[in-house]
Amino acid sequence: MSPDRTADGHPFTALTPDVVLDALDSVGLRGDGRLTALSSYENRVYQVQLEDGGAVVAKFYRPARWSDAQILEEHGFAAELMAAEIPVIGALNLHGTTLHHHGGFAFGVSPRRGGRAPELDDFDVLEWIGRFLARIHTVGAAQPFRTRPALNLHTFGEESMHWLLEHDKVPLDVQSRWAAMGQQALDVIASHPALSGTATPQGGIVQLRLHGDCHPGNILWTPADAPSSAGPGPHFVDLDDCRMGVAVQDLWMLLSGERAQRTQQLSALVDGYEQFRNFDRRELALIEPLRTLRLIHYSAWLARRWDDPIFPVNFPWFGSSDYWQGQVQMLEEQIEAMQEDPLMV
Repeated sequence: MSPDRTADGHPFTALTPDVVLDALDSVGLRGDGRLTALSSYENRVYQVQLEDGGAVVAKFYRPARWSDAQILEEHGFAAELMAAEIPVIGALNLHGTTLHHHGGFAFGVSPRRGGRAPELDDFDVLEWIGRFLARIHTVGAAQPFRTRPALNLHTFGEESMHWLLEHDKVPLDVQSRWAAMGQQALDVIASHPALSGTATPQGGIVQLRLHGDCHPGNILWTPADAPSSAGPGPHFVDLDDCRMGVAVQDLWMLLSGERAQRTQQLSALVDGYEQFRNFDRRELALIEPLRTLRLIHYSAWLARRWDDPIFPVNFPWFGSSDYWQGQVQMLEEQIEAMQEDPLMV
């Protein structure tokens, strides 16, 4: 059953505080009425204070995005990681399951964990994160996802570009140029078998289960001197985008700055990574193609979500001719970047 659409046409407007509290009550968690909306555009996430003095985080999944089987694969992956003593924050098992339904919404409940953004200019921090990413990937390589999609040329690039054009989301004054640059970029990416789906199992780059969206906002850092039951160091949150893909996908979004700075950051990550798992240097050539796929996919993500009232409010610049002209320029820059020598570590 799906939640009813309200007058503005979007299901999430039916997710009122009363619905949130009733959903938690249905799994035996009684809130005291205090809710704090946490930063999330894809889903709706709330910190909920409980009558017993504790607190939990409740995530209500965007209707029709993932099937129950795909959400349970996310939860199962998190459970495997936690069983391996990797600091991932996963859903609680309540009444024999981690996935619940109320009012037409699928939701999960996880413990509340504090933390701050990691200091990515500190190479010791990057090395520490690299060690845990290697451990995540060791678990991720043990078996594939069965229902969740892969991150590749088709799912992030071709599907996104075709959807935007078919639904007339690119203004006519820039559409032909954007389409030409997008297709040129996809043609370059298609030359990489690991992303185009043409790699052979023998000698090909390994595909494994990934975090998938490992940007700094999805890592909570607990200092060594902080009072926390979770222990010091990084804690990985939000596996909502976990997919099959290449290992470097979980590393490149932690890089920033000029080429020399990114090289140093990557070296620290890989130094930590290789304390637990070998890193295939061939994947370094995939960093800029992956960045390009994310650029195209991001525009499609915004356009697909535009009927959600929080998107026009938070992304008022999206959709204008200036926005799409900027996208053309970034695609041109990415085409050049994909043809440069990759970072070396």
